[in-house]
Amino acid sequence: MKQERLELLADFYEFTMANGYFKEGKNDIAYFDIFFRKVPDKGGYAIVAGLNEIIQYVENLRFDEEDIEYLRKQNMFSEDFFKYLLDFKFSGDIWAIPEGTVVFPNEPLITIKAPIMEAQLLETALLVILNHQSLIATKTSRIVRAAEGRPVMEFGARRAHGISAAIYGARAAIIRWSVWNFMYVNCKRIWCSSFWNYGT
Repeated sequence: MKQERLELLADFYEFTMANGYFKEGKNDIAYFDIFFRKVPDKGGYAIVAGLNEIIQYVENLRFDEEDIEYLRKQNMFSEDFFKYLLDFKFSGDIWAIPEGTVVFPNEPLITIKAPIMEAQLLETALLVILNHQSLIATKTSRIVRAAEGRPVMEFGARRAHGISAAIYGARAAIIRWSVWNFMYVNCKRIWCSSFWNYGT
């Protein structure tokens, strides 16, 4: 699938916060953890999904003149901040629990270590990607368990909110079972490499 332009997929305050750090000269290394506080359906667990798209997003996150022109029209940012955005490239590290893993409330699913401006600009997109795909992977887990061995088919595209949601949703629906099958055959290797690392 062609890489979508997602650089402006952010709550506006992510940019105003980054601009504030920039103006104050504050760009220390920060750690951000992504986690959830409770399982909404009282199901006891969730399934992580979405890391493939998160990797693509982080590796391709760049700002161009069209983005800058839009932000310039908001009359809230300095020209020096725009220069920073034009040269933006994520330089931090990201640790994540592997896709398809069963997770529980209050444990970090993803940890970001980066200069605070860089970490700030990632927040919204990472939450969108992780929340959507983990929700579908978790629901699929519940359905497959309830089916008790009967065949289950994925028809989510007809109700998805757009083409991307349909594609990423379908991927999330099968990821747990692909990973589960792999774990069954190669369980020792999976448990020994329990964390995925994206870094410099």
